Amino acid sequence: GWPLECSAMSMEYLGESFDLHAGGVDNIFPHHENEIAQSEAVTGKPFVTYWVHCQHLIKDGAKMSKSLGNQYTLRDLEDKGFAPRAVRYLLLSTHYRKLLNFTLRDLKAAGRSLERIDNFIRDLSGLETDAGRDPEITGLVKEKERLFIEYLDDDLNISGALGALYDFIHEA
Repeated sequence: GWPLECSAMSMEYLGESFDLHAGGVDNIFPHHENEIAQSEAVTGKPFVTYWVHCQHLIKDGAKMSKSLGNQYTLRDLEDKGFAPRAVRYLLLSTHYRKLLNFTLRDLKAAGRSLERIDNFIRDLSGLETDAGRDPEITGLVKEKERLFIEYLDDDLNISGALGALYDFIHEA
């Protein structure tokens, strides 16, 4: 059934072994366990190196789902004036193991966060400087890059990595 179809698609497009497989926490057992068993039985190789099992989106205290009729589609959100990258930013801003209460207010805040990043990039592109040779700027970039990577290395702590990015924007 379904796990066999997923194994076949994964191997067709990603190979017999690959690094990262994602899915919802409700797929850990039996779905992903079945994928592992059947894939490794066929190939004799490890199927996946890292599994990322995400928590569910919550809306009004309930799991967001088609069956409950409380879900948004990307088209719904675009029709309300939200950019797809704001949706992506909001979904990425919470650690994958934590529940995310999806609200339109938070989606607006995500759009403002992206504006801040975009404005920073625009402001930097207008500068005519030798910042790459300035030891203070070079040190700041290296330190924030180190922190950013350290957070990502800590179980994909994206919210921490974004914090390092915003510290950099503030200090720069």
